[in-house]
Amino acid sequence: MPLQDILNEDIIDLEVQGNNKDEVLHYMAQGLYDHGYINDVELFVSNIYDREAEGPTGMGSHISIPHGKSTSVQKIGISIGRTVNPIKWETAMTEDGFQDTRLIFLFCVSADAEFAKNHMALLSELAGKLGNNNRVTLLSQATTKKEIMDLILCEDEDLPEVEVEEEKIVEMDLDF
Repeated sequence: MPLQDILNEDIIDLEVQGNNKDEVLHYMAQGLYDHGYINDVELFVSNIYDREAEGPTGMGSHISIPHGKSTSVQKIGISIGRTVNPIKWETAMTEDGFQDTRLIFLFCVSADAEFAKNHMALLSELAGKLGNNNRVTLLSQATTKKEIMDLILCEDEDLPEVEVEEEKIVEMDLDF
C-alpha cells in the first residue's frame, strides 16, 4: 500500500496543541477518532506507548514517528502534525535522550498481520523520504496541508532547493 493511498488532509494538523508528548498524542489520536480511523482514543494511545517503551521514536531534525499496532484501528493512516510548541521527545540522537519535536508522523495501524506488513512498508517508505534534509526543511516551512502531502509524495529530484539545517536523521529499529 503506497503512501499516496493512505495520506489524507483530514488527519493533517499544522497547529497541534499540547505542552508535552502525552497531550500531543491524545490530541492527534482524537483527530484520528473524529475521522473514523480509530474507535478508542485511550486504547490507541496506550498501544503507542507500548511501542515507545521498546525504543525512542525521535529521529532527529525535530521529527518523531510514533507507531505501533492497535486493535482500536478501523483503517490505516498516518496522522501528520506540526506542534505549536516544541515537545520533548525521546531520541537516541542526543546524550540526554531527548529532542525538541515539532513534526510528528503518527502511524495508525491495525494489530492484524496484514496491516502490520503494510505498516512496515509504509514506515520504510516514509523514513526514506525523511532522510532527505531538503524535504525535512520544506516540511517544517509548509503552510498548508496540501503542501505537506505534495512534499511527502514528490520524488527527491522534484524538490525545490533550500538551505537545510545540518542534522543527521537516525536510523530507527522498526521491529514490532
